[in-house]
Amino acid sequence: MSDSTPDLLQRKIIHIDMDAFFASVEQRDFPELRGKPVAVGGSSKRGVVAAASYEARKFGVRSAMASVTAKRRCPGLIFVKHRFEVYREVSQQIRAIFRMHSDLVEPLSLDEAYIDVTEDKMGIGNATRIAEMIRAEIKKQTGLTASAGVSYNKFIAKIASDQNKPDGICVIKPHQGADFVAGLPVRRFYGVGPKTAERMAKLDIHTGADLRAQSQDFLQQHFGKSAGYLFRASRGVDHREVRSNRIRKSVGGERTYGDDLVSDNDMHDAFEHIIDIVWNSIEKCEARGRTVTLKAKYADFRQVTRSKSTDHYVADKNEFAAIGRELLGQIMPVENGVRLLGLTLSSLEGAESAEQEEGDAENDQVQPAFDFRA
Repeated sequence: MSDSTPDLLQRKIIHIDMDAFFASVEQRDFPELRGKPVAVGGSSKRGVVAAASYEARKFGVRSAMASVTAKRRCPGLIFVKHRFEVYREVSQQIRAIFRMHSDLVEPLSLDEAYIDVTEDKMGIGNATRIAEMIRAEIKKQTGLTASAGVSYNKFIAKIASDQNKPDGICVIKPHQGADFVAGLPVRRFYGVGPKTAERMAKLDIHTGADLRAQSQDFLQQHFGKSAGYLFRASRGVDHREVRSNRIRKSVGGERTYGDDLVSDNDMHDAFEHIIDIVWNSIEKCEARGRTVTLKAKYADFRQVTRSKSTDHYVADKNEFAAIGRELLGQIMPVENGVRLLGLTLSSLEGAESAEQEEGDAENDQVQPAFDFRA
């Protein structure tokens, strides 16, 4: 099969993404929050937004944003404490709905998943119809809305689910895939973070069409191991299967700062923010791990890492934070400024038997990771 043509198997894949999941659950359970700008997370100086309602998003409030920034953008923002045990319970309800239609369900987090319905259990045979049934059943059972992307591969289905949010559906058929991808800004490509997008812009690559115009040798020269993925994705090609037994290898996040961190106080304040961001992601992914790794990049672009492994799964945020602070202490004080800080939890439960999914190594950061510019 040529990498320049769609997958001849023509799988039927649905990507379901819940709409503002955490915030929507809070608005469902507490009617006084409905129609108001809501952020799930801490409102303190070091707090971070774990999720934002669509009312808050209109003001530019986004997940992983510092709470003080979110409050500045939306003075009427209402902060509520997260209730992960409730989110997990609702997530299990939703996954049970998915499994009514297929055993090939690959959760990415509490609020999104791939479903391969090439051979659906109910014999419906129409992926679009199945996606609508799933969305309707989610609404009936949970009172929440979900958006869906339907296509012939995972890459396009995931992008499509974001096209008509909230409470929408987007269907991209095999003969439409290449043209759909051509019109996308490169930042929409999975794995193209801010740093990679900036490098692409300097090469006059702004859209999927610009990317498709490049040879694989050119992409290899400029983007290394990501070249094969970018070459295929820009043509609407993705051969990855939906894997119900996919096991995550790590959960992490990092932040690049516009102004280098110089003082000890700046370092500690920034690091507390990173702890909040990463632990929110850990809870969202329901991850359990034994190894915590600190990453720091200095102003001169030198990079250091420090790791600590335990003989047990890290119990909670307090233990995770304590280990992270211990690792930070190993590189303090800093003689030069620090431009990037990151934390990762690895040695995850079951990860020793997992194979890395194609594309996982093509991100700018650790999977699933964040690169939040200050």
